[in-house]
Amino acid sequence: MKNTGMNFRHLYYFWVVAKEGGVTRAAERLGLAIQTISTQLSQLEQSIGKSLFMQQGRGLVLTEAGRLALAYADQIFLLGEQLQEALGEADSGRTRLTVGISDSLPKLTAFRLLEATLHLATPVRLVCFEDQFEALLADLALHKLDVVLTDRAVRSGTTLRVFSHMLFESDTIVVGTPSLAGAYSQGFPGSLNGAPFLLPTRNNALRGRIDEWFELHNVRPDVVGEFEDNALLNTFGRRGAGLFFAPAALAGDLADQFGAVLAGHVPQVREHVYAISNERKIKHPAVEAILSAVHQGVFSTP
Repeated sequence: MKNTGMNFRHLYYFWVVAKEGGVTRAAERLGLAIQTISTQLSQLEQSIGKSLFMQQGRGLVLTEAGRLALAYADQIFLLGEQLQEALGEADSGRTRLTVGISDSLPKLTAFRLLEATLHLATPVRLVCFEDQFEALLADLALHKLDVVLTDRAVRSGTTLRVFSHMLFESDTIVVGTPSLAGAYSQGFPGSLNGAPFLLPTRNNALRGRIDEWFELHNVRPDVVGEFEDNALLNTFGRRGAGLFFAPAALAGDLADQFGAVLAGHVPQVREHVYAISNERKIKHPAVEAILSAVHQGVFSTP
């Protein structure tokens, strides 16, 4: 293997310059002279034989090689931080669980799943990230996450070596504030014609099943809002902006936290929840606790 002579000090100074947007700001952050930073950058560029920055106006911008180097540096220093945290947690006797939560997954569902990790004999430190499904899969493939909780399985034929594990499925219900749900509960579902609805966006796995159900019952709702983020949808629902779909298994939680009551039951529209992992067989003790809680009926439908 060719030895480029690169060392982590050079790479770290490059990383800080790229993040701060210039040598002067990087020098201020690090408490070093500007000349020291410039020298370290020059040595790094000489060792790899490529320019990492180019002058643009009065500032510096990354070259193509610089953008590639920054992507790797981000991963290197993130892993370094995670290693330091993991070693600290090992000393504290805690197990770390890094979870990606799809922005389309109901947050009450995520809480009920993760709640099982709080009762293990070995304490767990949860680190949770929320993002779009595709971004979370990429982070999982890079081993930045231990597991992804989401409402859809990974498509067959993907090049990512990740695996879908069905956790549970639930009927859905249509809920809303007491006054709104009461106004449309009689004659359900025909009563929903013209009813104000808050729906997930069309890239959500549940949306297609909802649209098919509306079509089946010849219902033409008044869609007053579409949301990629389920938490924001629930917030609008709590304020009475419209009716919305939710897992039947969470009916009690929805009433307690959002004041949402039942307008009607929709057994034909099923909500699915998956755990996505890098392994065919999940081995992380905290994720095993989640699976055990599901099997014991933590999401039993009323």
